Amino acid sequence: MNELFTVVPPQAARELLLTRCTPVERTGTVALADALGRVTAADVRAAETLPAFARSTMDGYAVVAADTFGASESAPAYLRLCGEVAMGTAPTLRVEPLGAARIHTGAMLPAGADAVVMVEDTNAHGDEIEILDAAAPGENTVAVGEDVRTGSVAIPAGRRLRAQDLGGLAALGCTSVAVRERPRIAILSTGDEVVRATAQPALGQVRDVNATTIAAVVTAAGGLPVHAGIVGDDLSRLEAAARDALAGADALVLSAGSSVSYRDLTARVVAALGPPGILVHGIAIKPGKPTLVAIAEGKPVIGLPGNPVSALVVAWRLVAPLVRRLGGETDAPARDHEAREAVLTAPIRSRAGREDFVPCSLDASPDGGLRATPIFGKSNLIFTLVRSDGLIVIPLDAGGVPAGATVRVIVQ
Repeated sequence: MNELFTVVPPQAARELLLTRCTPVERTGTVALADALGRVTAADVRAAETLPAFARSTMDGYAVVAADTFGASESAPAYLRLCGEVAMGTAPTLRVEPLGAARIHTGAMLPAGADAVVMVEDTNAHGDEIEILDAAAPGENTVAVGEDVRTGSVAIPAGRRLRAQDLGGLAALGCTSVAVRERPRIAILSTGDEVVRATAQPALGQVRDVNATTIAAVVTAAGGLPVHAGIVGDDLSRLEAAARDALAGADALVLSAGSSVSYRDLTARVVAALGPPGILVHGIAIKPGKPTLVAIAEGKPVIGLPGNPVSALVVAWRLVAPLVRRLGGETDAPARDHEAREAVLTAPIRSRAGREDFVPCSLDASPDGGLRATPIFGKSNLIFTLVRSDGLIVIPLDAGGVPAGATVRVIVQ
């Protein structure tokens, strides 16, 4: 098809796709213990102020900061021990000028005190405490409301909940949270030669690798993969299967059948699913050039190349951000994965005007940095990626990269 030869840059294809998609509106409530990786459906506002009381962040002595001004090892200040603050209770003692109270990390700051001197900066001589370093007001303490205040947004809508987010909700006493439902992504494999991973392929057949890898990408991005099976290269059967799969999902991903050959049925099938139809058929990326992007009746459809490496690379670059968009995630990092800089150990040939992703292994260099060694292999060899630690990114405007150059590596 002619569209295949009018390729668009990967970033442009991605933006075109994401701007045409809206998050799923289905929401629900889950227990805090089940909320990891879910996306908040609304702002979570703090019902309490944290900390609710000023407390110490160090083991040491609660003091009046002004009593320690000018103290040093050569000219210490001397304070009188007035007691000890018990953990887990409100202190009844008061720290008067020139007094000091023994305190432990997390304990409530007693009345009168406005700082804590670390135990390492003191010497105790009975009831006399020698202060070897000055403390400023508020030093080694946290103030009331320093973490979060009542009514403020503790966790914003669109946040994919992390371990630290769950900790913050627990601190506020939230035992459940409103989240968006996971977007359902139908995965349909095509090709007369493709059989299930559980089958024993005959000569000329291959197991369906892409259904497994795409499902993993969908799950990692917060979606719910829906396996729609395998359909041979038959236009009517493929169109019927695609319609059924899309009807029960929020998006459809087809693998294989998007190459420029007489057996290419994907474009015709997708074009028949509904308007506006195909947005992109061909992306300036290697591997993965014959990728198809479409919208059918408001639902996104992506046609991936059949070769496992091509399909997985494009799934990382397009399917993962699509899932996050449909899932309502609004504060996702700019890049899908952690990116590192590394020194290239061997030259890579490339063509200007195309973004290349080259699998590589990573190892430490003598100077403490990283070295990236390309792993060259054809796009139908999945173990090329299995043996890799990441993907070297060759920018659109680069006509190759020499050995010794610093490159960006997306760590997978």
